[in-house]
Amino acid sequence: MKLLIPILLLVLSVFFDSSALRAQERKIIQYSGIVTTVGSGLPVGYATVTNLSFRNEAIAANNEGYFSFVAHVGDTIRFTSVGFDPLIITIPEVSGDKYTANIVMQNLVTELPMVTPYPWASIEEFNIAFMNLDVSEDNIVRARRSLSYESLSAMAAVVPRDGNEMRSINNAQSFNTMNNKVINQRYANPLLNPFAWGSLIQQITKGSQSRSKSTRF
Repeated sequence: MKLLIPILLLVLSVFFDSSALRAQERKIIQYSGIVTTVGSGLPVGYATVTNLSFRNEAIAANNEGYFSFVAHVGDTIRFTSVGFDPLIITIPEVSGDKYTANIVMQNLVTELPMVTPYPWASIEEFNIAFMNLDVSEDNIVRARRSLSYESLSAMAAVVPRDGNEMRSINNAQSFNTMNNKVINQRYANPLLNPFAWGSLIQQITKGSQSRSKSTRF
């Protein structure tokens, strides 16, 4: 038992020393790239890049899908983003100290099961409503009832006006306001008032007649 413990410690020390040596022997590089989508080539903004071989250290790509960080040759990198299938790659051997990769992610397509919507809670309620359906009136009678003055008035009271109707009303109100201002300004000036001109002509005529009578006497 006393000999087993030193042997176990020796084996563990050799194992950790060899692991550390292998980690030190791995080449350090600057790992960069752009994450895009399959087919369209559009960037995948803010994708998460995780180094599974180095304490699951994670970084986020920018809005253009670009990323860059320091890693070792042989590290396992995982790329994830909402709406895309996760992608795992391994950094290959490179000649220099930099490596640029083009990461292409596949869109995640989820097919939902087919659903048939019904306006009734069950088929039994649909059958009851269908059997109680009143089809005695023809289309012309129903159209006249729907287009009656009472029906249109009731709909106008609850249905909001659309943009075109509001624009037409605003244009009409602006035109009436401008027209009233022009009319008021026109009649406020006595030179533009035809009634004032008529009264002036009458006064001139009466004055001429009175002067002619005075000269005769």
